[in-house]
Amino acid sequence: MKRVIGLMSGTSLDGVDAALIETDGETIRAFGPGTEVGYSAQDRSILQDAVDRALDWGFEGEQPDFVAAEAVLTRTHVAAVRAVLDREAADAPPVDLVGFHGQTVLHKAPRDGEPGQTLQIGNGAAVAKALGIPVVYDFRSADMEKGGQGAPLAPLYHRALAHKAGLSDVAVLNLGGVANVTWLEDGQDPISFDTGPANGLIDAWCQELTDKSHDEGGQLACAGAVDLDVLAQLMSHEFFPKAAPKSLDRWDFSLAPVRGLSLEDGAATLTRFTARTVADAIRMLGEPPRVLVTGGGRHNATLMGMLEEELSRVKVEPVEAVGWRGDLIEAEAFAWLAARYERGLPTSLPSTTGASEPVCGGRRADPG
Repeated sequence: MKRVIGLMSGTSLDGVDAALIETDGETIRAFGPGTEVGYSAQDRSILQDAVDRALDWGFEGEQPDFVAAEAVLTRTHVAAVRAVLDREAADAPPVDLVGFHGQTVLHKAPRDGEPGQTLQIGNGAAVAKALGIPVVYDFRSADMEKGGQGAPLAPLYHRALAHKAGLSDVAVLNLGGVANVTWLEDGQDPISFDTGPANGLIDAWCQELTDKSHDEGGQLACAGAVDLDVLAQLMSHEFFPKAAPKSLDRWDFSLAPVRGLSLEDGAATLTRFTARTVADAIRMLGEPPRVLVTGGGRHNATLMGMLEEELSRVKVEPVEAVGWRGDLIEAEAFAWLAARYERGLPTSLPSTTGASEPVCGGRRADPG
């Protein structure tokens, strides 16, 4: 068993989640401390600039310079690891490994037989040197080189969590910037894919029209009315009829359809859009007895209520209902994936990303 700290910085650019677990990459023996270290407004501006320049680049021509953003990422991720270590007992054994996701600034899914491309910026070697701990990073590239989507990567960890909790026949729904679902059926490989936007468009709408980063608790959406014509326009996006596995960049969707609506009606329409596309995706797979929701979207009461309406015969619950740490699952997942990489075990499967074979993805940086 290894003591591993996992790190995750999502597309919302709100901060770094860090969590310690004890694992051999197959089973989870124990959960250690976890925390979140937020980005300052200046840091978020630097990271958003990196995303904007990556979108303009689009994998065409010379790659932009991400030095300033990587300095922010190194400093904040190192601080997050140290904050976890500070929560440990004084006599705790040393940490063996760090799983560092980095910051996704651009993701281009495979299309028309052409392989996809993905870029998570972040200097794994700099993080390893600063901490004096080996770091595993760049988890997605190897999967895409095998024809996979490079996402989502948490499903095998979801399966490990479900096994530890004695659960089967359940869907795990992650509501981050993008929504993705993991379908867990007893005796079968997990099935997973991105379902569409989750919080990404809602957050962008709030940031465009208010001084808030997101719709706190879904209050704006609760006060608005869904515009059915705009909803139909959003639902007509070419992504939805595609067969799974499939993946998205947060920026594959636009706010153009909701511009012209009021703040509240736009929030309500975008929230219903997320709920309906998630429900449609889950119904394509079947009807699980329960859906366990992780990610920031589970804090949005209006979104959760709409999900219950759309999945009328299915129980929809936050993952805390089964004792999981919803704010830390993604970070835990990259700790677990780092341990799997060290043992040469698959970090993705054909059923989770569409890769041509099981893939052990990652690179290791040592502190020396």
